[in-house]
Amino acid sequence: MRRRMVFSTLVVTVIAVMLLGLPLGALTYKLVHDEASRQLEGEAELIGVESDNMLERHGEIDLAGFDREHPDRFVLITPADGPAVTAGDPALNPESADSPPLIKASITTSDLTRVEVWSSSEDVQESVVRAWLGIASLSLLAIGVAVGLSMFQARRLTLPLVDLAATAERLGSGVTTPWGHRYGIPEADRVAEVLDRSAERIAGLIATERHFATDASHQLRTPLTALTMRLEEIIAEANNPEVVREEGEAALAQTERLVETVESLLGRARKSQNPEVEPVELDPVLNHLQEEWSPVFHQEQRRLLVTGDPGLTAMTVPTDLAQILATLVENAYKHGAGTVTIRRLDTGQSVRIEVSDEGEGVPEHLSGRIFEREVSGGGGTGLGLALARHIAESEGARVELVQTRPTTFALFLPAGAGGLSKMTGPV
Repeated sequence: MRRRMVFSTLVVTVIAVMLLGLPLGALTYKLVHDEASRQLEGEAELIGVESDNMLERHGEIDLAGFDREHPDRFVLITPADGPAVTAGDPALNPESADSPPLIKASITTSDLTRVEVWSSSEDVQESVVRAWLGIASLSLLAIGVAVGLSMFQARRLTLPLVDLAATAERLGSGVTTPWGHRYGIPEADRVAEVLDRSAERIAGLIATERHFATDASHQLRTPLTALTMRLEEIIAEANNPEVVREEGEAALAQTERLVETVESLLGRARKSQNPEVEPVELDPVLNHLQEEWSPVFHQEQRRLLVTGDPGLTAMTVPTDLAQILATLVENAYKHGAGTVTIRRLDTGQSVRIEVSDEGEGVPEHLSGRIFEREVSGGGGTGLGLALARHIAESEGARVELVQTRPTTFALFLPAGAGGLSKMTGPV
């Protein structure tokens, strides 16, 4: 592309120089010749006036004076009533066989004296050649400047394209950091802006996919562990049909909840699912959570208790509520100690669910960053609390660390329909 731009500029410049230079050369030639002819005519007029004066005063023409005054001219003077006389350089006589190229000027005075003057055209030709050389030099200078400017402009225009190609190559290889280069060329700058926005969108999509993978692995790990324990219990009690049936039904229910969790995660990752809150009874959700986690706590010789005000309802999404509470219980199980207590409270306009344990609490240096992704007190992924807060905020709720010793997390939910958090019977 750079070669084509330079070549096209060179062709255009040469054509422009020829269109201007050739007429200018012809005009210069004509002007120089016209100027030489006018000068020679002026000399002829002067000679004619002097000749008339000499004839009037002395009756003859002083040719020696003309020889001295016009040594590089050949002059032929023809009086009205006398013979023609000559003066000047005989070598410039047009009748001479070896005379050089000549320029001629002739006039007739008021006394009918005819004066003819010849001079060599070599000086005129030298003047024309010098003028043409000047025009040629300026033309070459113009061509050189045009080529230089075209190379500069070609470099200025092609470097952004090379840079944009490198940026596109970086995007194709997976480097999604915006390049941020601008070139002072509106078209190239628009392409650079589009590539930067594309890089940001691609980075967002990659981050979303990564978050989905990590969130899904985190959210599914505990339910799969619980399901595995159910299946192990079935194998261990294979000879007891009642236990097998009970554990099988629990495992089937756990599988259905896993499917709901996967669908919820996919919907959030694709941003195609907007959570629609509804009045949800808290007791069934909390009781099921207690049943699901009790075997895990029993293996560690710990307990999971549900206390507080029964019969509460809140505006939430059942699947999201179960995920948030499971995350808080898992956090207390992994990082806490002793009995884990789930306490539900009616605060009037909202419902508050607290999850606390009897461990050492949250370190001071982590208390302000506990909800950031990949921030963990040790041994964890640092994803659970961040995901729980994100899910809660997406439906108008919030999760807070209300106490560091002992660790107590609180989930604040909008009260049920009509601002009543307690379920009431028919009126």
